[in-house]
Amino acid sequence: MDELVARLVANVGVDRTAAEKSVGIILDFLSKEGPPDKVQALIDRLPGADALLKAQQAEDAGGAGGFGMGGIMGAGTKMMAAGLSMAEVQGVTRETIAFVREKAGEDAIGEIVGAIPGLSQFI
Repeated sequence: MDELVARLVANVGVDRTAAEKSVGIILDFLSKEGPPDKVQALIDRLPGADALLKAQQAEDAGGAGGFGMGGIMGAGTKMMAAGLSMAEVQGVTRETIAFVREKAGEDAIGEIVGAIPGLSQFI
């Protein structure tokens, strides 16, 4: 995931810590909202993704990331709490999805995005 994090820093302008945290939040969102088998296959194809996902899940389990909201709004709120503006949340999300398309293919991410109501309008 170092390549993705570097890309987020360069293309979106967020710092490395916020980029790593945001990727973990996005992966956590996909794992909760998407088809479990498809999301796990995707995570398995992205070196380092599992570590970022587990770090986010551990933080959420500690009560640090709930904000009482789930879904797309909850993910956005968590990214803003990590220091991102709304524009940066959108940029990070779009860059992350574009990166995943490049690395895992349109079919892999397309099936996940298609299975999550409303997600396509955000990317």
